Amino acid sequence: MIDDVIQELTDGIAKSIEALRRELAKVRTGRAHPSILDRVRVDYYGTLTPLSQMANIGAPDGSMLTVKPWEKSQAQAIDKAIREASLGLNPQMSGDMIRIPIPPLTEDRRKELVKQTKRDGEDGKIAIRKHRRDALDMLTSLQKDGDISEDDSDRGKKRVEELVASRVKDVDNVVSDRESQIMEV
Repeated sequence: MIDDVIQELTDGIAKSIEALRRELAKVRTGRAHPSILDRVRVDYYGTLTPLSQMANIGAPDGSMLTVKPWEKSQAQAIDKAIREASLGLNPQMSGDMIRIPIPPLTEDRRKELVKQTKRDGEDGKIAIRKHRRDALDMLTSLQKDGDISEDDSDRGKKRVEELVASRVKDVDNVVSDRESQIMEV
C-alpha cells in the first residue's frame, strides 16, 4: 500500500515537472526556436488552428525562424496571425516563405524573463508540495484505518520527504539551466 502511495506521488511529481518544462520552453531565450510560435493560432476557414498544423517551422540559425505554409494561399493569414500574437515579432513575406527575424533581447528584458522563470519554478515547487501533502494525508488515513502500522507510516512519510526533496532540487536545476540560457548573450 505504501508503494502505491509512493508511485502515485512519483507520477504526480513527474507530471508537475513536465508541465514546468513545457512552460519554461515558452520563455524566449534570445535564440530562434520553433517553440516560440507554439501559441500562434491561424484563422483557417473560420477555425483557429495551431500554426504547427499548417506549416513547417524551422530555425536556420539563432536569429531567424522560417515558416513554410503547406497551402500557399494561407501565407497571408499566417503572417497576420504571427503579427497579432503579441510576440513582438515582425514577419517578412518572401514568396511562399515567411521569414521571422528574432531581435536580440535587451538586458532589462532578460532580467524580466529570469523573474518569470523563477515564478514558474516556484509554481512547480508548490505543485510538488501539494502532491506531498496528498501523499502524507493518504499515509495518515491508512494508518488510522489500521491498514498499515505506525512504523510503516513513519517509514513511508520519510520516503515521501526524501523523494520530494530530491525532486525539488530537480526543479531548481531546470530553472537555473533556463536562467543561464536566458542570460547568455
